[in-house]
Amino acid sequence: MTPNHVLGPAAAAQGIESGAFNSATLARALIARIRQLEPSIQAWAWMDETQWLEAAGRADRQMAATAPGQGDFAAGHGPLRGVPVGIKDLIDVRGMPTGMGSPIYADHWPRVSASLVTRLERAGAVVAGKTVTTEFAFMVPSRTRNPWNTGHTPGGSSSGSAAAVACGMIPAAVGTQTNGSVIRPAAFCGVVGFKPGHGQISTDGVLPFSHTLDQPGVFARSVSDAALVASALTTHESELSHAPPRLKVAPALLAVRTPVWDRAEEDQRLRFAADVQQLRDAGAVVEERELPSEFADAWRIHRTIMLHEAALAARPIRALHRSGISDFLNAALDEGESTTDSVYLQALDARSRLIQAFQGFLEDRFAAVVTPPAAGEAPAGLEATGDPAFCTLWTLLGVPAITLPTGLGRRGLPLGLQIVSRPLETNYLLAVAGWCERQLPFDDLVERVATSP
Repeated sequence: MTPNHVLGPAAAAQGIESGAFNSATLARALIARIRQLEPSIQAWAWMDETQWLEAAGRADRQMAATAPGQGDFAAGHGPLRGVPVGIKDLIDVRGMPTGMGSPIYADHWPRVSASLVTRLERAGAVVAGKTVTTEFAFMVPSRTRNPWNTGHTPGGSSSGSAAAVACGMIPAAVGTQTNGSVIRPAAFCGVVGFKPGHGQISTDGVLPFSHTLDQPGVFARSVSDAALVASALTTHESELSHAPPRLKVAPALLAVRTPVWDRAEEDQRLRFAADVQQLRDAGAVVEERELPSEFADAWRIHRTIMLHEAALAARPIRALHRSGISDFLNAALDEGESTTDSVYLQALDARSRLIQAFQGFLEDRFAAVVTPPAAGEAPAGLEATGDPAFCTLWTLLGVPAITLPTGLGRRGLPLGLQIVSRPLETNYLLAVAGWCERQLPFDDLVERVATSP
């Protein structure tokens, strides 16, 4: 019998709906898993077992009181009925603290949940607790460790979300990305990380860092599960389907190394080449192509926008608590403060031109870009969260992106493949990713542990 902590959101929802178990039973199994692993992984910023079990009990009672088809999602029969989800600790949840990864917010208890949390609960989900984030979602490392090897970083800034999903503490979790904070930790922890297009998920109730670039996303252990959770978060019901369609024919893809290819480690380069060949062997047309020279400036443009907007957003809190912010983050915000409005507006204009250029680059006949999600395996040590450079361009463009785990490097840590598409083609991206996932099978950490003798 499959242990409950191995189940993804779809299987968990089906099990609850069928009566095989209920939300409270699932919660107890996951709490036991957390008790076992949390001392070494440290993925949770806040989790109250009693509160979680009470919420699961309410979900069970709602289901029992309302037959399927006779009530809305709030009555307990939504697509995530009774399924627990972890929430990054810079997203507000009523009744839980939002610490922002900083002692400055140690006693901050929001009165209202973020819009995306409300949508999750409308879909029947149970908020299990808050997962660890780095300081204000920037690059100062948190306490969370990589569950594949606790001597390595899980990535950031959605550190706890990625780690908790990877080791089976929670079926799915929500994070955010302003540079590489969903895709990179997902790649490092061997799970699926999915960031819909900019604006598809509301950021109301989410700590703002850069309003032009901030993009919520989800972590799960399969493309279909990531799609299911993300569909409950989008601002319009029709934007994402609960289950992405299966492609009838193999896709046409562009393999892109990007101008930061020189930062890729040998294992990632070999993995990328092997993934591309495997997709070709399965019938995909994969054409290798370099980005036009105008994209080489994207990383500077991204930094200009990100830090200038972050400095403006952080001005009130820095006026009161500058000494409570790390030197590293203060230096970055000082850089943003020094950027003139003229330079910032020029960067925004350059971003708009790159968005248009990417549309032309992808052409009508290509479904998506495939590219590395990170420089390689998760770096050793907990002093840094890893290089986000392989995510920066796609975040700048605001396009939907997803990463799949596809293999292991020489140190036994995950490597992956990032897939990127046009802004308005998120459902199609998920269909392409699902096809790629079937051609690039990978046993995640939970499956390896569950099937080991």
